[in-house]
Amino acid sequence: MSDNRRDFLKKGALLSLSGLASALIGKDKINNIEEITNKIDRMPAFTLPKLPYAYEALEPYIDKQTMEVHYTKHHAAYVNKLNETESTNIDYMSSDEVKCTHIDKYWSAVIRNNLGGHYNHSLFWTLLKPNAKGETNLPVGTLNEAIKKNFNSFDDFKKQFSEASTKIFGSGWCWLILKSDGKLKIVTTANQDNPLMKLDGERGKPVLALDIWEHAYYLKYQNKRADYISNWWNIVNWQKADELFSTK
Repeated sequence: MSDNRRDFLKKGALLSLSGLASALIGKDKINNIEEITNKIDRMPAFTLPKLPYAYEALEPYIDKQTMEVHYTKHHAAYVNKLNETESTNIDYMSSDEVKCTHIDKYWSAVIRNNLGGHYNHSLFWTLLKPNAKGETNLPVGTLNEAIKKNFNSFDDFKKQFSEASTKIFGSGWCWLILKSDGKLKIVTTANQDNPLMKLDGERGKPVLALDIWEHAYYLKYQNKRADYISNWWNIVNWQKADELFSTK
């Protein structure tokens, strides 16, 4: 990022923060632009989002220990690595989703892996919801109709998605994406890549995501990945998935 671009973004942030501070606590409390600048300089570019549920909320399908380690160790590590890594090609004022769309195979591996890990997990947490009673969990809204249209039935979609997830070699993710032509497709990515990135695989907007890294399931399921995938269907947040699908 050029110095002029960085200065422009920083001034924009200064104006926004200054206006917000004045509105909240009065102009007489904050009148020193250097004080505001210092506050911005101390703000991390990336932050760990708050989980929308407790660590144990997804039991019996995902156990408390797995959730705690996954969130506080693995996801937090991606955020920390991003914040300590210098980069000249990230527009820090854009959303994490937009940042991912700029990544291609020529980017720094450190940025690509950790930004992907941060975005993927931030989305993944929102696509899970508690279901301790084991109630039937099915797609809703316009996404439900689109799944039937694109895959013939939910059962056919579920079978295809589960098979694709099971067959991932090593670590990666399985996705349901909305392509630019309006069709849904199941795709997989290796490591912490995702379908937003400008890579060799199919690109599209993520609607559903499943983490297939071993740290997502090994404490409970060991090498039984298929059992993890089978149980995951009970805690899919279809309301969030429908929201992602419906938001253009």
